[in-house]
This record gives sequence, structure tokens and C-alpha cells, in this order.
Amino acid sequence: MATATELTTRKPAKPQEPVIDPAAWTKDDLDRDQGWVHPLTEGQVKELDDTVRRLEKDGVELMDITPDMYDMPTLSPRLAEIKADIIEGRGLAVIRGVPVVDYSRLQSAIAFWIVGQHIGEPVSQNAKGHLLGHVADLGGTTLKNPTHRGYQTHETLPYHCDSCDIVSLLCLHPSKSGGESLLTSSLNLYNEMLKRAPELAAELSKPIYRDRRNEIPEGKDPWFILPVFNFYEGYLSVSWQGGYIRSAQRFEELPRHSEALKQAIELFTQLANELAYSMDFRHGDIQFLHNHVTVHSRTEFEDYPEPERRRNLLRFWLSTPGGRPLPQAYFDRYGHLGPDDRPSGGVIIPGTKFSTPLYPE
Repeated sequence: MATATELTTRKPAKPQEPVIDPAAWTKDDLDRDQGWVHPLTEGQVKELDDTVRRLEKDGVELMDITPDMYDMPTLSPRLAEIKADIIEGRGLAVIRGVPVVDYSRLQSAIAFWIVGQHIGEPVSQNAKGHLLGHVADLGGTTLKNPTHRGYQTHETLPYHCDSCDIVSLLCLHPSKSGGESLLTSSLNLYNEMLKRAPELAAELSKPIYRDRRNEIPEGKDPWFILPVFNFYEGYLSVSWQGGYIRSAQRFEELPRHSEALKQAIELFTQLANELAYSMDFRHGDIQFLHNHVTVHSRTEFEDYPEPERRRNLLRFWLSTPGGRPLPQAYFDRYGHLGPDDRPSGGVIIPGTKFSTPLYPE
């Protein structure tokens, strides 16, 4: 398996020049080298399982679990290697084999919390303060309603990245059909856009208004401003929320999109689809995506009729203190800084209280 240090060596990123970075992969690269897929060994599953059952027996609350509460001598070092590949390497990973079919909801959540804690620190995913979130169709929800979020629907999702460093999903129940995960390297997409229309790549490097979808931090407007392509300290970090960019036009006081910006948005969307890698979720899969170097989507899905078999993915938004440097523009999105004075991600509005619900809400 190729490690993060064996992949393409990163070179300082500069505007209007091709980006050389291990995260600038193609879908053929992912097919050819499956080193980003990490099946758990029997011994690693046992270490995780023993830890889960002990913490459950001790009655430790999910949010109170800390790394000093467990010792996993083979799994923890493996997760450290995976973290390095997510942050400094490819920007994605899939851990396969968490025994969720044998677990209760609480046990699955504990296992996910333990694994996620090795990669980053959970941050709030929405106005409800969910540190442990759910991707599930709540019924009657649609992206046409600005108060609804894509993860609450069964609809096809537009390509996007989330407002945090890393997003992670644990598959409890896959769908009856559909629901494929689509991944694109946003760095590879930038390089391709440079080839086809460098003037449109430059257009997406300018400040762009985004819709907060009614999740408004204290003292902030219902919109925020952030370029798609952000060059800072030798890194390119990409923030793409095409749906939120488009829906910001509902605010009459904001400037109308120029023809060049419209063309740039359409080309980005086209390339995200064209360059995407497709994967299914299996029971017990954990997917990690580095939001600053990837964009992701999901196809529409059909659920099983039985409530207990309906598609449900647990979700983390993770902050990685000391991770990729981010420009000040990210602060306007997040509205707060982490302990290292770096934008830490997450959604916090007045009155937010953190919670870890075991069922979608």
C-alpha cells in the first residue's frame, strides 16, 4: 500500500498554475491503487469491540469519552497512519469492517466516536448542535426548502464540501437502491479547469456570496463570502457549495451573478461529475473525506419499507487542529476559531447546545 510519504510530493501551490499534490488524484488512480481502503484485521476488530463494550458497561457518556480511556495497541497506530493520509496525502480513506450488524445503536456510536477521535475533534454540524449527526431521509424534506438540509432528504445531492476539515460517515444501514457516494478531487478539478478555461478558474478565486440556509451565527448576515479556490501559505484549499452559491441569489440586496461567474459555476459542476469516483456503502464502512481537497455528492436513493432497515449513516464533522492552513475568509463562514487560532469549522448559532442523538431528528 502506498503511504502518504510515497505519494506525489506536494509543491507550493500558486494561482493559475497546475497544483502538484498527492490529493490531486484521478478516478483511475483510485481504481489502480486501493491503498485508501483499510479493512480491519481480526485483532483490530477485537481491540475496538473490547473497548466499546467496556465503555458501555462503565456507563461513560459519548461526549465524555477521551483517548486516555482506552488502549488499542494495533488499531491506534494504524489510525494514525490513516489520519496522515487523509490530511497530508490523498485526502480520503475508507475503513471497512466495523461490526455494526452485531451492535446496538449506542455501541455503533461508541465505536464511531473512538475511531473518529483518532482523526479529529467533533464540531457542531447544524443549528441543533449535533456532534453526532445522521444522514437519513426524514420524510417530506426537500432541497427546494431553504430550511432543509440535503442529508435530511433522499434526493440527489449537488456536489459540495462541508464546513469543517473532515467529514466522516459510518454506514449503519445501506439503502435498498441508489445512494452511491461520488467523490472528486477538487485539486484535480482545478487543474482540469485551468486547461479548459483558465479565466473561469480565476473567476472562482474571487470572493463569492454563499447562503447560510438560515443557520446564522451571532452577529453574522444570513450569507457569507468565500472564494471557491483559496491559495494560502503554499496550499490550495477548495470550498465548493454550488447549491448555497446559487441560493444566495434569493437575497435581493446581493449582486447578481455575472455571466462569467455563471459559466464558472456550470463548468465546476460539469467537471465534478466528469471526474468523479463512485463507491457504495457497506454495513460497517467508515468514509473520511478531507473537505479542503475533495468535493462529494450522492445519488438519489430508495429506502426499504421497514423502518429498521431504512438508510442511515452516522456522521461526524471533524476539526484537525494544526492541519492545513486556512485564510481568514474561512473565519467568516465558521464565525469562531479553534484553540490554535485556526478556523475550526462547524455551525454555532445563539443558543446552540451540543448533543449526540442516536436516532435521526
